[in-house]
Amino acid sequence: MQSTGSDNPRVKPAFDQHPTVLSVRRQAPLVPVRLTLERLKQLALEAGADDAGVVSIDHPDLSEETPYLRQALPGVRSVVALVLGTHKEDIRSPTRSVANGEFHRVGERMDEVAARVAQELSRLGHPSLNPPMAFPMEMDAFPGRTWVVSHKKVAVAAQLGRIGLHRSVIHPRLGSFVLLGSVLTEAEVEGEPERLGFDPCVSCKLCVAACPVGAIEPDGAFRFSACYDHNYREFMTGFGDVLEQVAESRDRHELRERVTIAETASIWQSLSYKPSYKAAYCIAVCPAGEEVMRPFLEDRSAFLRSVVKPLTGKEEPVYVVAGSDAEEHAKRRFPHKRLRVVQSSLRPTSARGFFAGLPLTFQRGPARGLRATFHFELTDAELVQATVVIDDGAITVQDGLIGEADVSVAAATKVWLEVVTKKRSAVWAVLTGRLKTRGDRSLLARFAACFPR
Repeated sequence: MQSTGSDNPRVKPAFDQHPTVLSVRRQAPLVPVRLTLERLKQLALEAGADDAGVVSIDHPDLSEETPYLRQALPGVRSVVALVLGTHKEDIRSPTRSVANGEFHRVGERMDEVAARVAQELSRLGHPSLNPPMAFPMEMDAFPGRTWVVSHKKVAVAAQLGRIGLHRSVIHPRLGSFVLLGSVLTEAEVEGEPERLGFDPCVSCKLCVAACPVGAIEPDGAFRFSACYDHNYREFMTGFGDVLEQVAESRDRHELRERVTIAETASIWQSLSYKPSYKAAYCIAVCPAGEEVMRPFLEDRSAFLRSVVKPLTGKEEPVYVVAGSDAEEHAKRRFPHKRLRVVQSSLRPTSARGFFAGLPLTFQRGPARGLRATFHFELTDAELVQATVVIDDGAITVQDGLIGEADVSVAAATKVWLEVVTKKRSAVWAVLTGRLKTRGDRSLLARFAACFPR
């Protein structure tokens, strides 16, 4: 018997008559559950967090985050900050595989905890999502911003800690031995977090003493490129530098001289078993936090012998850029560590990226005694103007041409970036008219020395 159209599976019912549509319309509408700060924190603790808080995206400290949060979740109203403690003995181990293993384990737990929180909030009627604790990131945007949300900014705004001298968050109870996560949610949460009325950092400056590349300075300055070039050697753009070593080597023998067999094996391990950080000594030696402080208070000498000395005394490769502050620091402070000179992996790809990156790659040592103002006009699809002032070890970068310049530079963006990355020589660019300068041209050499590559 020939079937009728109504029970022919190839004949689709009208939308309004679809069984799913009819079933959903018979259900009561979902009413979002009211959320208070206390209930949200309890939800996070039940999901496995060690501490939690929440902050509105209207918080002034999150103003830079808001566009990226809305890109990820257009209806976002709040961000939940999550904290998980790490096992401090593992993090303090001079054996880096032990420390990295702990970072990976707790990182995976954080992603699971954040996922549980996000799913429960969504079930309660508040659409939510959890960006990764670390990787993967939005690498299509590199070398610009690749992270969805700054977990550090969220945690601090939620009163879960403060940024220490080492640029990591210090939790008042767990100290520096924490990993952070965030959940974006459309929920409006009632209640304000109790203000953290003190800075957990105790200004011991052990992080200054322990850093193998001198990234943390006693006066509070931070050498971003020193930390990045050493600690991220085996992934992100550090891995790119290794690929360039491969491309530039004439044969396997030259490559073996450029990249040791131990480095090759270590890079393979980072690619196979998650990124391996070269150091987290600033966190390892930090005595801050109620659950961490006692050994340091009871016997500082013993703390230095058992925690700090095994890290500072370890013989290990330290990756530095030639002519950098990190190279000078490592030679002077840690002569027993093996210096490995590498190319800077912080390379600009646009005019705005070049100027944004200058404070990150600036070297205070070569800038001592230099006082000069530089005007730049770089032209591509648009004209980008900027003023760079170097004042005896300090740098400021501003949009526009401000004040009177000691040197003025004008070029196409592509030409200038080729000069900066050493693809073309500055002499070639000047002689061919592609790079135009006014003022004391000798200052450009001093300028270049402040940003070794």
